[in-house]
Parts: sequence; C-alpha cells; structure tokens
Amino acid sequence: MSAKPQPHQNHLLAALPPDVQGRLFPYLELVRLPLRALLYESRHPMRHVYFPTDSIVSLQYVMENGASTAILVVGNEGLLGITLFMGGESTPSRSLVQSAGYAYRLPRHRVKEEFNRHGMLLMLMLRYTQALITQISQTAVCNRHHSIDQQLCRWLLLSMDRLSHNHLTMTQEFIGNMLGVRREGVTQAASKLQQLGVISYSRGLIKVLDRPKLETLSCECYSVVKKETDLLLHYLPQRHVISNTDSIPTATLQTP
Repeated sequence: MSAKPQPHQNHLLAALPPDVQGRLFPYLELVRLPLRALLYESRHPMRHVYFPTDSIVSLQYVMENGASTAILVVGNEGLLGITLFMGGESTPSRSLVQSAGYAYRLPRHRVKEEFNRHGMLLMLMLRYTQALITQISQTAVCNRHHSIDQQLCRWLLLSMDRLSHNHLTMTQEFIGNMLGVRREGVTQAASKLQQLGVISYSRGLIKVLDRPKLETLSCECYSVVKKETDLLLHYLPQRHVISNTDSIPTATLQTP
C-alpha cells in the first residue's frame, strides 16, 4: 500500500508560507475521490474547496439535453472551488473525477477567511484563476477549430501533467463525454495513436508510451496553456517528461 497523501503533494498548498499553512492545515480533511464521483453539481451550494494530491477533476458544462463537455482539468497544481473566491456560492458547471485519487478539502468559511487577509493566498488565487481562464479559452478554440485526434492529444497531455504516473483508467465513452464528441470518434483517434506506438489502450486503461511524439501530434493549444500555466504558477516543479515507462509506479486505486 502506498503512503498516505500529504498536503504538500498539492503544489498550491506547498507554495503557501508557513504562517498561512499553520492557519489552514489543521482544518484539512483527506477525502478519497473515486472515478466519476461528483464534487460539485450545477447550481448546488458549494461547501468545500478541494486541493487534489494525486487525482484529476474535470469541470464540465452540461446542456439541457444532457450532453456535456469538459472545459478544464484540475489536478495537483491547484484547487476546485474558485467560484467561492469570486463572490459566488454555486457554479453552472459540474466537477467530475476523471482520474481516481485523493484530495484535501477545507470548509469554505476557512478559505474565505484567509483569502480576506489579502495575503499570499489572495495573490496565488488570482494567478491561478488567470491560468484557468487561459485553459478555458483555449479549450473553446480547440473544440471549434481542431480535429478530434488533436483534442485527444491535448487532453491526454494536460492529464499527464497532473499525474505522477503515465496511465489513465477510463472508457472511450467516458472520454467522448469529456470531449463532447461521439464515442466512435474517440475510438478512431485512440486507434491511430496506438498504431503509432504513442499510447496503449486495453480494457479502459490508457498508457502514454511516447510523450514527445504525443506533443508533436497535439495542436498548439496544449503548448499555449502549458506556457501560460508555467509563467503564472511559478510554484510548479519542472514537469518531468516520461522516457522509461517501466519506472512508473502502478496506480493503487482502481475503477469502482
């Protein structure tokens, strides 16, 4: 069994100065996030802010007919719940776990209290919000102008940036819902990547085998988001490009 996730595995929490950590960390609660779990539902009150450690959560916009598409992904670089900092109590999107793992959560009043001190947390939140705006904007451009193949590459790269291993557990139907495209389109795109030796896909498990090649196949949208994220979120460690997949640890959480 792997060790219990620690708050410092979330890079935003780790970037806070000791005095801020001292005020917030005693109230952190570790929660397990199973695949497809809902953290926030559209228009429902938000009671906590979540800081992922080894999980990935996507924010999805759901249409009246039930169709949905992911507008951004959040992992160990940040948090879920920026609406609470911006004056709202709910969000029009829903937050769905796309890669199982853990997160620490804080009651909203604790976070708001620290935010209103106008200190380091405020500065980091403003930078993080700008990074998210960039990701949302680029996702809209990508969905309109680029192929499903390129969208899948972008989405895989953004996901890999937020994990310590090289694999995701999810079905092609689930990926289609994330991208807002038909399952058949995802099947064709994934098959092309598998034939090129970029990924392997079997029984819902996607492994990235050749990340440099994946980056060359992606559109410019990934590099735009990554450059802006690295510029704004200076607390992020240098992203490690996976070259030897045999050295990657096996995930400890399985699909429910």
